[in-house]
Amino acid sequence: MVASSVSARLTAADVDRIAALAHLELTDAERERLTKQLGEILAYAEQVRDIDTTGVAATAHVLDRAPALRDDVLGPSLARDDVLANAPAADRAAGFFTVPRVIG
Repeated sequence: MVASSVSARLTAADVDRIAALAHLELTDAERERLTKQLGEILAYAEQVRDIDTTGVAATAHVLDRAPALRDDVLGPSLARDDVLANAPAADRAAGFFTVPRVIG
């Protein structure tokens, strides 16, 4: 187990706020368990953050070789009208999908 000041600072109210942002309903047991688990995750992140990386070269990729990338080539796609015809809610005149608002 990782003990840290983070788990002491993370409260059930914090977990309730996170759950509300994710549109989750938590039982009291889930809230208690997640408060502990998220506190441990944050404590571990603090440990990783505190590692001295002085002298360690920055890398852009974890492999010794550069990743294999492909050229960005334009290819065939579906017709806009066909795609919008299958959408439950769309502004066909503007050519856009209509989606529910998810951020406050």
